[in-house]
This record gives sequence, structure tokens and C-alpha cells, in this order.
Amino acid sequence: MKLTTISGLLAGFALMASGSALAEGHCNYTQYNMHTPQPYKVCTMPADEAQCEQLGKTDDNSDAVYGDGACDMEKAVGYCDRGEDGKLVYYEGDPGGLEIGCGFQGGEWVSND
Repeated sequence: MKLTTISGLLAGFALMASGSALAEGHCNYTQYNMHTPQPYKVCTMPADEAQCEQLGKTDDNSDAVYGDGACDMEKAVGYCDRGEDGKLVYYEGDPGGLEIGCGFQGGEWVSND
């Protein structure tokens, strides 16, 4: 497991704002991080429009699009369930590395296999 993957996951989780549990939508975006070799397509839920806009502007993230309801789980690799802090759904990446990064955030990794 590469430390760079873990570092990238930690940065992504830090973007999830407290209080987002009150929101009813989701935010799809491309998560970039200087500690990972490639960007990830991810979705954060719950999120509101303002949080989604902020996620798209944080660091080198891009392509943030807000939507109603939950993230699409059909094409997900899996997600990190962080309880009250919401879920971060990954559509790309190594499930083993994503699981380790999720554990560092006190979350529970749920694989979509």
C-alpha cells in the first residue's frame, strides 16, 4: 500500500464539512491531490450546493456538480462511511488502498463487489 494513496484519501476526507448531514443532495467531483499519482472520480454525500461548489474549488479539485438525492452506487468501487460526517464514494482506485485510507479517518469501508 502506498503512503501517497493514504495521504490523498486523508485530504479528501478533510474536505467534508461538518453539518453536511443536514443536506439532502450529493456532489460529484474529480479529487486531485499532490500525494497521489492520479485523480479520483468521487461523490460526497450528503452535501448541499454551497458545499459542492467549495469542494470543486479546494486544492486542485475540479468538475464539481451538485445533484439531488444520493450518489450513484451502481458504478462505485466502494465508499467510506464516516457516520455523521457522511459518505465518500469512490468510482476509481484500488479498493485495498481506499479501505486503509478510510480506516485512518475512523470510517468503515464498504466494498461494492
